[in-house]
Amino acid sequence: MEARGAGGGAAGAGGEMAAAALRAAKRALRAELRQRLRALGEAEKQRQSRLLSRKVIGHSKYQESKRIAIFLSMPDEIQTEEIIKDIFKQGKECFIPRYKPHSNHMDMLKLSSAEDISSLPLTSWNIHQPSDDDSVREEALSGGGLDLIFMPGLGFDKKGNRLGRGKGYYDTYLERCVKHPSGKPYTIALAFREQICESVPVAENDVQIDEILYEDC
Repeated sequence: MEARGAGGGAAGAGGEMAAAALRAAKRALRAELRQRLRALGEAEKQRQSRLLSRKVIGHSKYQESKRIAIFLSMPDEIQTEEIIKDIFKQGKECFIPRYKPHSNHMDMLKLSSAEDISSLPLTSWNIHQPSDDDSVREEALSGGGLDLIFMPGLGFDKKGNRLGRGKGYYDTYLERCVKHPSGKPYTIALAFREQICESVPVAENDVQIDEILYEDC
């Protein structure tokens, strides 16, 4: 019994060391990616964003999807404004994130128009989102679910692994999507080519992306 207990302790310590090594690898890669993104000029970000908007609008998964969730961009992310305008132009339904601070909880709430965004309050991250007491907007999973989610992130590899900002909002939300009667939506990450990595360190519970769109893909 003593031997088994010692072995269990060693296995536990090994697991903790592996988890600590994974956290350290993610932290180091996040720092490197933030540096790459800081070096990216405004004109180049706009160029790649326009190119990706065209790729999205011509994408078969986008064209066949009716209920779409998409992030409102921070300065170091692909700009999604043109895609959002097209969602409404095509008569699709558009949902945007409402992040709950100090947690990993996120809801996807319905927008009534592209112009609706500017009326929303700003968060501490300087992005618009519906207020905490906004109970009028439909939450995607309380209705018909989602067909497609456009995913942000700091880094991606070509196997579909994603490095987020460490909060776990999207992983947690996708777990909820899986339990919805309509099932898990198709996921597309939007990335600058500078965000594509050789390999992203992942844990077992990190959710893979179905497809990553970037300039050279």
